[in-house]
Amino acid sequence: MTVESTAARTPRRSAGSKAGTTGTKRTTKKAAGAAKSAEPALVQLLTPEGKRVKNAEFDKYVADITAEDLRGLYRDMVLTRRFDAEATALQRQGELGLWASLLGQEAAQIGSGRALRDDDYVFPTYREHGVAWCRGVDPTNLLGMFRGVNNGGWDPNGNNFHLYTIVIGSQTLHATGYAMGITKDGADSAVIAYFGDGASSQGDVAEAFTFSAVYNAPVVFFCQNNQWAISEPTEKQSRVPLYQRAQGYGFPGVRVDGNDVLANLAVTKWALERARAGEGPTLVEAFTYRMGAHTTSDDPTRYRTDDERLAWEAKDPLLRLRRHLEAANHADEGFFAELETESEALGKRVREAVRAMPDPDHFAIFENVYADGHALVDEERAQFAAYQASFADEDGGK
Repeated sequence: MTVESTAARTPRRSAGSKAGTTGTKRTTKKAAGAAKSAEPALVQLLTPEGKRVKNAEFDKYVADITAEDLRGLYRDMVLTRRFDAEATALQRQGELGLWASLLGQEAAQIGSGRALRDDDYVFPTYREHGVAWCRGVDPTNLLGMFRGVNNGGWDPNGNNFHLYTIVIGSQTLHATGYAMGITKDGADSAVIAYFGDGASSQGDVAEAFTFSAVYNAPVVFFCQNNQWAISEPTEKQSRVPLYQRAQGYGFPGVRVDGNDVLANLAVTKWALERARAGEGPTLVEAFTYRMGAHTTSDDPTRYRTDDERLAWEAKDPLLRLRRHLEAANHADEGFFAELETESEALGKRVREAVRAMPDPDHFAIFENVYADGHALVDEERAQFAAYQASFADEDGGK
C-alpha cells in the first residue's frame, strides 16, 4: 500500500536504549544501507516497456481513457519536450539569460496537468512548462521572463495558472492561502502547488503543510522528486522517502512513478477529488529524474555519473507511452510522422517569437513601486533618465 495513513508508527529506539554506543552506530549504518537499497513501492500503471499493469486502487481514475486520449497525452509530452529543447538551444545561443529544462519530467507534468479542471488553480515553480501547456498558456509567453523583457507574459487569472515563482518553495504558502480562501467562498474547486525535492526542505513548505492540515485546505502538494536539488542528492535531505513526510502533518502521502503519465493522471485525479470533497491536503511525490541540467548554468557531469543517467534514459516517459501505443495498435506511423512535423513547426514558431520580442521599457521598473508615488522613486527615475541621456550625447544625439 503506497498511500500512507495517519496512524501512529512504531517509535524509534530511544536515547536511553540498552544497546551500546558502538553497536548502535553499526546498527544505524546497516539500517541506513538497507533503507537506501530497498526503494518503497510506488503507483505504476505503465511499465518502462509500455506494458499496462493493473492497480486495484487507481485503475478507476483512468478507466475512461480512450486511444484518442492516449495519443493526446503523447502529443502533449512530445510538443512540451520540443519546446523545452528549443528554449535550451535559444539560451545557448544568447537569446535567453537562463533556462530551466524539464527534460525527463514530462509525464509527471502532463499527467497531473491533464487531471485538473478549468476552475482549479495552479501555483508553479519555474520548471512547469508542461503544466503551463496543459493550462493553455502560450509557450512563447513563458520565455519573456527568461529573456528579461517581462516578469511573466500571461494573466494568471486567464488560465488559473500563477506566474512562475523563483523563490524556492514560497508558492506552497500562496497555494495554501488561496485554498483556504476558496473554502471560505464555498467553492468546490481545488488548488495544486508544484515544487521539487530541493524545495521540500524549505521552511515555507513545512509551514504550508502545517496550515493546510490544520485548516483542511483543498490543496494538492505535487513534488517532482527528480533526485537532485542542483547537486544535492535526495538522501542528503531526508532520512525517509519524501511522501512519508505527510504523516507528521496528518494527511496522506503517495509516491507515484513520475515517468508514467497514466499513473500521474490517476493519482492526481484521486488527490484532487479528495480536496474537493473536503478531505484536505495530499502530498504526491512523483519519483522521476532530471535528465538534463538543473538550469543552463549548471554542469551535471560534475556530480552525476553517466551510468545513472543512462539507466534513467531507459525509463524515458515518451518512449514508454510510445511503446504502449504501438503494442496496442493505438497509433500508426502516420500519427508519429504528423506529430514530428507539428513539433518542428512549434520549434520554429517559438524561435521566431523570441527574436521578435521588443525590448522592455527601461522606465517600467519605476512604475507601481508605491500606489501613490514616492519622492525617492521620482528622484531615482530622474537620475536614471539622465544616465540614459548620456549615451545619446556620446553618440552625437543619435
